[in-house]
Amino acid sequence: MPQVPSHPSLQAAIRHLERTDSVTLARQAELSALAAPTGSEGRRAARVAELFRGAGLRDVFVDEVGNVHGWHGEGESGAAIVLVAHLDTAFSGDVDVRVRRSGDRLEGPGISDNARGLAALVAVAEALGIAGIPLPRPVLFAATVGEEGAGDLKGMRHLFARDGLKAHAVIALDGAGLERIVHRALGSRRYRVTYRGPGGHSWAAFGVANPATAVGRAVQRLAELPLAAEPRTTCAVVRLGGGTGLNSIPQEAWLDLDLRSEDPDALTHLDAAVQLALTRARDEENARRAQGTMPLALDCRIVGDRPCGLTRADHPLVKAAVAATRALGKVPELAAASTDANVPIARRIPAIALGAGGRSGDAHLPSEWYENEEGVLGLVRAVLVLAAIAGVPPSP
Repeated sequence: MPQVPSHPSLQAAIRHLERTDSVTLARQAELSALAAPTGSEGRRAARVAELFRGAGLRDVFVDEVGNVHGWHGEGESGAAIVLVAHLDTAFSGDVDVRVRRSGDRLEGPGISDNARGLAALVAVAEALGIAGIPLPRPVLFAATVGEEGAGDLKGMRHLFARDGLKAHAVIALDGAGLERIVHRALGSRRYRVTYRGPGGHSWAAFGVANPATAVGRAVQRLAELPLAAEPRTTCAVVRLGGGTGLNSIPQEAWLDLDLRSEDPDALTHLDAAVQLALTRARDEENARRAQGTMPLALDCRIVGDRPCGLTRADHPLVKAAVAATRALGKVPELAAASTDANVPIARRIPAIALGAGGRSGDAHLPSEWYENEEGVLGLVRAVLVLAAIAGVPPSP
């Protein structure tokens, strides 16, 4: 183990994490094998609540939307440190989530994202209780629902809407890795765009405004939008659909859009350009329709809106994460991503997201894998950052 702070309780926590590394890995595999698609996280939440109680957390409960809560310590301040990991996976309920072992590798959908974060959450809770680290602030351990995809950070939004929750800082444990420190919240707006028209027989009704053609016009316009490189801003068409048969002009056709940026002004500017492109695609198709036929209608419905922002690189929370990463012999990488940390960052609460150690690949694919190479260091880093931001001195 590289040189780390010498406070006896911190050293005791590290020794416990090292001794129980295989237990943490087994919990990770167990949790990964409990299906938790966004919106159906109940079985996994119930198991995490049991693990929270076993780790010695107090006042453990599952809230109205499915988040699991558990508290450590009383502290001297009402502003808590929140340590969080999301329950849900990016996979639907019909995906086989059984975990397979291939040598040192665990394979299974969600084995890293975010079974690793959840197992780390429990391990850190257990280590705090056993080591007796004198934290001046209480710590809320939370496992949240709805972080992935269409969940739109539902659990985290609810967590911060609860009466009485005051956060001094937030640390999200998400997936694997040791170098990345996510301090920039990548914002996104997601739309289901639908064009509707009269439809009809592909020969007899030819000449009516065609929703599928409007979708094609929209896709071309969107592909040609000028996008900022700094701050990086993206616009992706991610799904297309519509129609009922090979000989019918559809009554409706649709596309799904994912707009992203680290900067709220850039995201707003992009959104306006996208809306204009969609409207012009409708108008162009309507201008070509046969005289006397019905025009197309456009419906643009927002299905996701993740806020953006940042915790400054010189903030004590980010500096603590950088110092802990270096103390473990790693080179810190400051990064942007969309995580549970987006919500507190947008509320001007200091927040970061950290990997929980080890190596992983094929995220969001059924072939996702995890290897526990230096996995324990991810747990140690979480404890060191937590202790530093709580005000525990590095030595007695």
